[in-house]
Amino acid sequence: MKLNALVKSPETKVTKRVGRGPGSGMGKTSTRGQKGQKSRSGVSIKPWFEGGQTPLYRRVPKRGFNNARFRTEFAVINLSDLNKFNDGDVVTPASLREKGLVKDQKAGIKVLANGKLEKKLTVKANRFSSAAVTKIEELGGTTEVI
Repeated sequence: MKLNALVKSPETKVTKRVGRGPGSGMGKTSTRGQKGQKSRSGVSIKPWFEGGQTPLYRRVPKRGFNNARFRTEFAVINLSDLNKFNDGDVVTPASLREKGLVKDQKAGIKVLANGKLEKKLTVKANRFSSAAVTKIEELGGTTEVI
C-alpha cells in the first residue's frame, strides 16, 4: 500500500461551519437569510403550522356519516389453529381462551376456513364462514352457532 493510493472513505462528510467570517461564504447571517422567524435562535416550527393561517384541518368541512363506530367486530380464528385440540373435543370460546388462541373475545368469535383441519371437533362459535362449516363437517365434526 502506498500513501498516494489512499482514498478517503465515502461515509465521512465534512460538517458545514457557519458564522466564521465573510471569507468562508457563510459568515454574518450564517446562511439563515435576513430577518424573520427562522433566522432567530431557538425556533421550532411544527410541520403542520401554517404561519397563523387557518389550518387545513379547520378549513375542511366535517360532515357526513361513518358507520365505523357501530360495526360489530369479531375475534377471528382459523381452522389451522383448532389443530391444538384433541380429536373429539368440544371447542368453546372459554376453551379457546384457555389455550391462548383468543385474547379479546370482542363481539364474539368467528371461525374462518384458512388452513387445514386434521381432527374431528365439535365447534361452538358465534359465526362461521360457509367454507369453514363444510371443512369441519367433511371430517365428521359438527358446528353450533351460539
